[in-house]
Amino acid sequence: MPKDAPPRWDRRMQQRLARGEAAALGELYDRFASLVHSLAHRVLGDESAADRITREVFAYIWENPDAYDPKQGSLRSWVARVTQGQAVARLRQAELGRGSREDLERKVASATAAARADFIVTSMPAPLRAALELAYFKRRDYRQAAADLKISEDEARRRLRLGLQLLSTANTLPREDIAPPGYGGSR
Repeated sequence: MPKDAPPRWDRRMQQRLARGEAAALGELYDRFASLVHSLAHRVLGDESAADRITREVFAYIWENPDAYDPKQGSLRSWVARVTQGQAVARLRQAELGRGSREDLERKVASATAAARADFIVTSMPAPLRAALELAYFKRRDYRQAAADLKISEDEARRRLRLGLQLLSTANTLPREDIAPPGYGGSR
């Protein structure tokens, strides 16, 4: 299956989950478990906590398939929002009483931004991701990236600019990033 699920697949998956098809949950798990686990781990920094969040997110999806609204975005984005909301709620709970409220909010904001950046990078088209990886990990400028990718320098600049613009949104929290009912409070 392609990495970016088409909306039709999203709607069918939701319908299958609503009918209680265990195979649908398995398919959804196969597709999104690594995303859920990596986002939870990014927020919490703890492998066993990320494992628990992963189980809880898929249990929530199984019990509440109608909570997903295809008009609000892709199933992948919704799963990521559910995960982020649950992980942030767990972080708030774990950090309660440790330091000031401002310290907690800074930690939550930092973890949320890091998780969103990870999601943005894994969700962006491969050509943008490849250009950013060359620039960041291999310290290539746009000319060197263009040569490595065998594209024009203008195209390399365009890919880098667009990739960086997407990443710059990691520090902004749109309203839909609020946790679903029962999965922590809103910011």
